[in-house]
Amino acid sequence: MDQEQQLNGAMRNVSINTNGIAAATKLNGHSKVSGGGGSGGGDETDYVRTVEQPPSAAATAANAANKSTNAATAAATATATNANAFQIQTAASAADKKKMVYELCQQLLLSDEQMQELTYRILHELRRGLAKDTHPKANVKCFVTYVQDLPNGNERGKFLALDLGGTNFRVLLIHLQENNDFQMESRIYAIPQHIMIGSGIQLFDHIAECLSNFMAEHKVYSERLPLGFTFSFPLRQLGLTKGLLETWTKGFDCAGVVNEDVVQLLKDAIARRGDVQIDVCAILNDTTGTLMSCAWKNHHCKIGLIVGTGSNACYVEKVEEAELFDGTDNRKPHVLINTEWGAFGDNGALDFVRTEFDEDIDSHSINPGKQTFEKMISGMYMGELVRLVLAKMTQNGILFNGQGSEVLFTRGLFFTKYVSEIEADEPGNFTNCRLVLEELGLSNATDGDCANVRYICECVSKRAAHLVSAGIATLINKMDEPHVTVGVDGSVYRFHPKFHNLMVEKITQLIKPGITFDLMLSEDGSGRGAALVAAVACREDILNSK
Repeated sequence: MDQEQQLNGAMRNVSINTNGIAAATKLNGHSKVSGGGGSGGGDETDYVRTVEQPPSAAATAANAANKSTNAATAAATATATNANAFQIQTAASAADKKKMVYELCQQLLLSDEQMQELTYRILHELRRGLAKDTHPKANVKCFVTYVQDLPNGNERGKFLALDLGGTNFRVLLIHLQENNDFQMESRIYAIPQHIMIGSGIQLFDHIAECLSNFMAEHKVYSERLPLGFTFSFPLRQLGLTKGLLETWTKGFDCAGVVNEDVVQLLKDAIARRGDVQIDVCAILNDTTGTLMSCAWKNHHCKIGLIVGTGSNACYVEKVEEAELFDGTDNRKPHVLINTEWGAFGDNGALDFVRTEFDEDIDSHSINPGKQTFEKMISGMYMGELVRLVLAKMTQNGILFNGQGSEVLFTRGLFFTKYVSEIEADEPGNFTNCRLVLEELGLSNATDGDCANVRYICECVSKRAAHLVSAGIATLINKMDEPHVTVGVDGSVYRFHPKFHNLMVEKITQLIKPGITFDLMLSEDGSGRGAALVAAVACREDILNSK
């Protein structure tokens, strides 16, 4: 029997039970009266035996008094019985609903065996991405970043950073100073929807215009500055300043950019303006920026992780393992690898843990069949996953007495921030939950509804944390170093109240004995990290020129 049949069967049972008790309540309330034989279910206290002889006046009075007393007793009994029946039904119904929520959510929870299997499959896909023969068909591409040097704390000077990775982008001016000190100024610019799905020329002209305005605003318009370009989309790098876009994600679909060098597209847009002097020193992914930003302060940082709108990871790999690396300077033993693990599972490797809700998310996404792992983890989809579960349970009468709302049944309107807010409530407290439900047009939720909504949120976010943990534990085990710091950024990790602890607990279970790790919240990895990549590149250029 499948989940749908079980759920519908359970609902039929609840419906039958409800009708049964309702019928009993009517009988106890004397709404049904039957004649003589007593088989109609009327309460026997309603009836007084008739006698053939007419009663005396005293007997009549006594009978009347008895009738009155019996009727009052019956009414009191009926009221008590009704109340008890209602309480029993309410309790049973709430318990049944909680059980059904629990059972439906089991498909969202990962067993220890499934977690182990995940780590094996992730490692297999990483190796396929690193190897020259299997790379073309690999889903986890493991792109070489050409970044071989981490910050050492001696980087100095002014640097620009451009951070493009979502519906907004940032421009930053960063002045690196002594003693790991820095000054930073930044501004966020919007990318209108028509540009997100327009042409590549439109997109990069818009970025170049904003760069020019920023430099004028911060009085560096006439200076020639190095720029680190954080480009948070799947990128096949051919050098530190050359990278081809593999595919758009996160709602972008600009024409004429896939398989093109995005650094050259940016340079061309700047040249078309002809008003500012910018040297694009490096292109990098936001995961690389996160790693670099954390490594500037903590030299043990060897993994960068993003859990935000999207999800991805990069790590320090041995040069001999990265078969696609064709750097001229192979004397350096390591190179950063951008895994692009969001596409893990695009070949079916995650089917054994995917659910009907994941399939729904995928089929209605802008890129069906792609970024399978990311769709089970990231902030772009987490709220919608919860909404789909809530909608199904409401339609089946389990939540909100089957009464949903237009907002609840509309795609994309249960925001991922709601998941964090609901889980931030203290146990037994549903303040945030009720505020969220009111925003959804659900103002009559019971405490039982709120508890069930929170449980659903917990199952979805816990699964996301455990999937990420399987990936990080696999990287830590592959690197096989005594201690590794993981630099982490992204709105889900940053703002979800339990994500950090869920990850620490699960990674600890999955890594080899004797290895230790810690998770370090990145301070503006995609911004400061980009400037640091540019700064390290400039540092190396100076050393090489001597």
